[in-house]
Amino acid sequence: MDDGRHFQFSPSVYLLPLLVVVPMWFVFGLQSTLHHSFDFLGILPRHWSGLPGIVFSPFLHGNLGHIASNTPPLLILIAALVYFYRRLSLKVLLFGILLSGFITWVIGRDSYHIGASGLVYVLVGFIFFKGLMTQYYRLVALSFAVVLMYGGLIWYMFPGIDEAVSWEAHLGGMISGFAFAVLFRTPNYHDDLLFEWQRPDYDPSNDKFMQRFDEQGNFVNPPPPEPEPVEEELQPGIRYHFIPMDKERGED
Repeated sequence: MDDGRHFQFSPSVYLLPLLVVVPMWFVFGLQSTLHHSFDFLGILPRHWSGLPGIVFSPFLHGNLGHIASNTPPLLILIAALVYFYRRLSLKVLLFGILLSGFITWVIGRDSYHIGASGLVYVLVGFIFFKGLMTQYYRLVALSFAVVLMYGGLIWYMFPGIDEAVSWEAHLGGMISGFAFAVLFRTPNYHDDLLFEWQRPDYDPSNDKFMQRFDEQGNFVNPPPPEPEPVEEELQPGIRYHFIPMDKERGED
């Protein structure tokens, strides 16, 4: 397959991750400067006043360790999303924030839920499951790379691991990522055909080479040898040039 048709590096590969991460750090810096918490803008489950938090919560973090732990995976996973799934990247990000946030609003504990970890789980879920579904070796390799890097995140989707962590947002993110992997369609990835026998309509009976083998694979009916070209030997020749002489000059 000509990967250039689907996988292309462009400034959006690093600009879009920065577009998500920089506002997070700006809001965190604003909170630190003002010494004022914006947690009240987070998701408050099953309260109408908590619905706007679906949009605001990914940009809110409680402390430096919280935002620092979310920043590297967001940068890496969004860059991978844009590079390998360019046409779907914005849909995954925007709908991922909305759907994972709504699931958190429905099933979450009665407290404010903040942080971008739900979006991290959206990205992990989508990239992992979509890569396996495409069965294209580059994307499958990307899926396994995500598992190696972030496979440990699976434990934080269940209650009781860490009460300070919003497992509801993590579970909502993983569910959203899986749903998008199923619903969002990708191109039909396939390798370029290098040989005739790779084509689905290949008929060996019409192949001149395969006609030289019997059913047991024995080489039969070899073609007659092609006659070797005969080079004509050029015989050296002698050419004579006659110059007629004037008889009158010869009599003198």
